[in-house]
Amino acid sequence: MTDREINIKDYDYELPEERIAKFPPAKRGDSKLLFWDGAPHCSHFDNIEDFLPEGATLVFNNTKVIRARLMFFKDSGARIEIFCLEPHAPADYERAFAATDSAEWICMVGNLRKWKEGALKTEFTHEGVTHTLSAERVGATEKEQIVRFTWSDRSLTFGQMLELLGRIPIPPYLNRESREEDNTRYQTVYSKFEGSVAAPTAGLHFTDEMLERLSRNGHPMAEVTLHVGAGTFLPVKSENAAEHHMHVEHFSVRKETVKKLIDGYGNIIAVGTTSVRTLESLPALGYRIMKNGSADYDRTIGQWESYDIPENIGGKELLESLYERMDTDGMDKIECSTRIMITPPYIWRVIRGMFTNFHQPQSTLLLLVSALIGDGWRDIYRFAMDNGFRFLSYGDSSLLLPPKETK
Repeated sequence: MTDREINIKDYDYELPEERIAKFPPAKRGDSKLLFWDGAPHCSHFDNIEDFLPEGATLVFNNTKVIRARLMFFKDSGARIEIFCLEPHAPADYERAFAATDSAEWICMVGNLRKWKEGALKTEFTHEGVTHTLSAERVGATEKEQIVRFTWSDRSLTFGQMLELLGRIPIPPYLNRESREEDNTRYQTVYSKFEGSVAAPTAGLHFTDEMLERLSRNGHPMAEVTLHVGAGTFLPVKSENAAEHHMHVEHFSVRKETVKKLIDGYGNIIAVGTTSVRTLESLPALGYRIMKNGSADYDRTIGQWESYDIPENIGGKELLESLYERMDTDGMDKIECSTRIMITPPYIWRVIRGMFTNFHQPQSTLLLLVSALIGDGWRDIYRFAMDNGFRFLSYGDSSLLLPPKETK
């Protein structure tokens, strides 16, 4: 796949600073909706049922954003920001958040040159008692630092430490410090499992009342979990986007969700690009099983692995292969990681359409949108710009429904 030529400059547009939504709307769900089915239409997000196909199954990413930014100050007054990206030891999220003595995380460190050696410490008060959190550099990866955290009160878990001291990592392009409202508004109402350092923002528009109404009116719902990494903000620096190295993200999918995908096949609507990437990673596991008899869940799904699936094998067949293996092995849930990159042209094997916000120019997310709707993305973004839509994470929504069948 890397011999393909994808000129990233073909996915550029002018995004004025004033069109970036720096804050969420006053009321959750009070957003505009752009519906596209070959032509753009302007509406309000509360009217999504006017545009959803009858009986469409909606798939949500139920990850929860963690308060991943920790601030420390040296005796000199220098501020060191530690941004927790993913657990290192223990390596899985559940055990890392439950740790009560120490935890090591792979981190980005702001002002690293000021942190030559030694431990950083910060004091905090919990239930009237003062405690200390310490951070020490114990190693490094190619680009990040491995930081060991220890704390004086062992009745607290590391997850509780983040809740007490951490800050929500709002996107860097907002160019502002996080506020109290971000703790709830940069989080979906259906978030459950901690692990993301960025929100699955297409889901920020949904309210509890809206979800209840959709379910009541015949729209089945399913959930996946993909922990969104900081790599989602990485720009494409290569002129040929096919040379861009996608970041690894961890996901889990329950057996009951795979069954819902099979039952609703051909009418699956993903809520957000993270749900899309999770769902479109599943056929790669199904193909591994068909080809090798094993899904090999410990091996990350490669950046171009989905493109190696023969065109004559449909998505439903691949999902059934995965479901049958899970059933045979007595598995209630699969856990894996993915580096999937979706660029045009692409054979869609699971989703029929998706909800998504409006993305940055020259980004992998805009490539994904283009893979779904083709060059029509330019018309959509021009329409959004001309009709006062707000862009990026806290911006307005779109429902993209290509007038074609899922393979």
